[in-house]
Amino acid sequence: MRPCVFIQTNEKQIVGALVAEYSLKRNSRHADAFDIRIMHTKDYPFLAAHDGQQFHRDGMLRTWRYDDLQSFTPLRFAPPEAMGYAGKALVIDPDIFAAGDVWDLLSRDMGDAAILCRLREAPKGLYGYYASSVMVLDCAKLKHWHCEDQFNELFEFKRDYMEWISLRLEPKNTIGLIEKEWNHFDRLNEKTKLLHNTRRITQPWKTGLPIDFTPPDSFSPIPVVAWIMKVGRHVIGSGGLIKHYLRHPDAKQEQFFFTLLREAVNAGAIDEALVREEMRANHVRHDAFEVMDRCRPLAA
Repeated sequence: MRPCVFIQTNEKQIVGALVAEYSLKRNSRHADAFDIRIMHTKDYPFLAAHDGQQFHRDGMLRTWRYDDLQSFTPLRFAPPEAMGYAGKALVIDPDIFAAGDVWDLLSRDMGDAAILCRLREAPKGLYGYYASSVMVLDCAKLKHWHCEDQFNELFEFKRDYMEWISLRLEPKNTIGLIEKEWNHFDRLNEKTKLLHNTRRITQPWKTGLPIDFTPPDSFSPIPVVAWIMKVGRHVIGSGGLIKHYLRHPDAKQEQFFFTLLREAVNAGAIDEALVREEMRANHVRHDAFEVMDRCRPLAA
């Protein structure tokens, strides 16, 4: 069975997902050796079925919003079932773009591990945690993953979202580590393999648009940290002081995204009409084509 890359997305991030797909094939010497599937939230009705219902995230009650910018995240756990619990899968978020050859990761020997991912340097609360935004999966070893059933358990208060998404529910001896360059958080340099624009407020294709996401509350046993997290929700968003997406502080990352987008449009991999429609929907910044025109070509 051919390996498959799964890119999760929703309507707000569809252009990002399409640029991610283009970048994976563009920058691989073995583009014909793997498949790519885009997993769109609209094709998983169980995500919408719980809209407005409460669940626990780091022990705190939150409300599930199907129209949130990151409502696709539960689909990180769908690929093994989609693959019939066989073969190898790579799952990535729609704000992750290939600067290197993803085949080097897809073809890696996983040893006894069921999951390969990176460890985040900064702990949340008392816990260190794994970043599930990029995972290589040995699907045959993940037959206990049933995305819909386990998503439903959130609203029965049988599982906590952060324990699930941070892989705390998986045996540690089944998780292997990959280098941070395969999930490089807002850092683009000569080592970067997969660039991840993790900071939602500065995603380059959103600059200037009204903020359409809710900053997360997160439990912390450190009072100052907990207070900062609480304040953050009142600073960012429709009722806060920051009402629009900010420009990414690294101009190289803005250029990287928009050069990929321009190439994809020129190659017919992404329909120009779709980009313009997403601009009208406030999913892509309104000056996207002007930014594309200013970008220099990437190295082949």
